Amino acid sequence: MKLVSWNVAGIRACLKKGLPDFFHQVNADAFCLQEVKAEASQFDFHPEGYSEYLFPAKRKGYSGTMIYSRTEPLDIQYGYGESEYDDEGRSITAEFEKFYLVTTYVPNAKRDLSRLESRMHFEDSFRAYLKKLEEKKPVVLCGDLNVAHNEIDICNARANRGHAGFTDEERAKFSELLDSGFVDTFRALYPDRVRYTWWSYLGHARENNAGWRLDYFVVSKNFFSQVKDSLVYDDVLGSDHCPIGLEL
Repeated sequence: MKLVSWNVAGIRACLKKGLPDFFHQVNADAFCLQEVKAEASQFDFHPEGYSEYLFPAKRKGYSGTMIYSRTEPLDIQYGYGESEYDDEGRSITAEFEKFYLVTTYVPNAKRDLSRLESRMHFEDSFRAYLKKLEEKKPVVLCGDLNVAHNEIDICNARANRGHAGFTDEERAKFSELLDSGFVDTFRALYPDRVRYTWWSYLGHARENNAGWRLDYFVVSKNFFSQVKDSLVYDDVLGSDHCPIGLEL
């Protein structure tokens, strides 16, 4: 089974920059999108053989998540019960026979860190939600988690320490998630591999590979034995993020 996740930074723009080609080429069983920035009436991409689940933000042109799935889920849940983040369309949970697939777009702390406190609340409440799901079956979490966990996950770690996405607080919350019984699949499989999933549009960052690893597949520890590979498609353009994949 193959799962793919991609922060498309606006599906309407990404559809013009190669999303359909990659979608059909990668041939995933489930394809999760973050930062869709659109309502259903605003784009026309309905691949044959897939069910579609879109959770747009109430604010137009902002945030939003989506799942395309070949297998119809047993259940689908939009949001997780916290109105501040559910109003922004930040998560979808699809229940399958053997696991929950959760895609999320974690709030950015903002350049001035004005949303860091809110981000901390999201981290705690969302982790509690994932652990509640785990009481029934394992969880596969994917998406733009908006944090570079360790120095290996970011170019120029020293210069970027304390910036949004690489604050001590955000990194510690990701550690708490892992300590609570989850596995960062890519880092577990490739402890020393340097791969990034996001690059600024400034300063030729992508050409110079001056990036950050912000996108993850994280799984319940008791499900990690099912993971065959964790992939980074860093040659795929169309967004300031690249897609990532998980093979089960």
